[in-house]
Amino acid sequence: MRTRSRAWSNLLYVLPAIILIGVFVYYPLFANAAFGFFSFSAGAGEMRFVGWDNFVRLFSDPVIATALGNNLLYAVVSIVCQVGGSLVIAAWLTRLLGRRMGAFLRSLYFLPAVISMTVIALLFTFVYNARGGLLNSLLELVGLGDLQTAWLADVDTAMGAVIGVSQWQSIGYICMLYVVALQQIPEEYYEAAALDGAGRIRQFFSITVPQAKEMIFVAMILTVSGAFTVFNEPYILTKGGPGNTTQVLATYMYNQGFFQNQMGYASAIASLIFVITLVLSVVQMLSFRSGKD
Repeated sequence: MRTRSRAWSNLLYVLPAIILIGVFVYYPLFANAAFGFFSFSAGAGEMRFVGWDNFVRLFSDPVIATALGNNLLYAVVSIVCQVGGSLVIAAWLTRLLGRRMGAFLRSLYFLPAVISMTVIALLFTFVYNARGGLLNSLLELVGLGDLQTAWLADVDTAMGAVIGVSQWQSIGYICMLYVVALQQIPEEYYEAAALDGAGRIRQFFSITVPQAKEMIFVAMILTVSGAFTVFNEPYILTKGGPGNTTQVLATYMYNQGFFQNQMGYASAIASLIFVITLVLSVVQMLSFRSGKD
């Protein structure tokens, strides 16, 4: 009786959290999936059942293919720059710099992470401006004026420019996660490796990377999920243009729902984003086997 009473008491403690998660997480997920089977607009009360039409349309829509390719490019670049590059920077800050200089540079790298992405995106519209923008002015100053272009209006550079903003803003945050993990590695490991003749690079791959495995897993989840749900940067900087060159799944979903008044199709796109991020998260969990070691 006492054990059963304790179980009910514990349930009462977590019940508010369960209710909140159910109302604000699981109910919207199931409701969105259900909306994908209907055709309706945001301002209309009538919903017409269309079955699987919205989901079938996903496979024939050329913009979906473009947006998915851009999200994949986002993910690849984010893995290289944020997961890999941030680990190198964190190791440099932790192992090779003095305490004061390391603390100063950590604060410097982390600063973009505390600034709103909306503010950063607006700032970079001036950096990328074709006339008098900071980037073009800098190229002119160093004698590379031939490389000047309208970075956000050129189909060859627009997507790269948008992705560059995301990396600049996010690297510092991932780097700080790594710094916390690397500070937990016993110094004796590096001292023993040095006595065995291992250089800095060998120590990095033999000690730092294996010991930071759990944080690498967290960084992978954050960056890959973020790459497939990114919205602010491409929307503020280019709104998916020129044409649909910088369209990603989230911006296309927003456009279909609130500008084309196809809320059912937008719900189908949202379901696609959810399935992709869920599958990728499960794959990463199985690959890293987090917590098994």
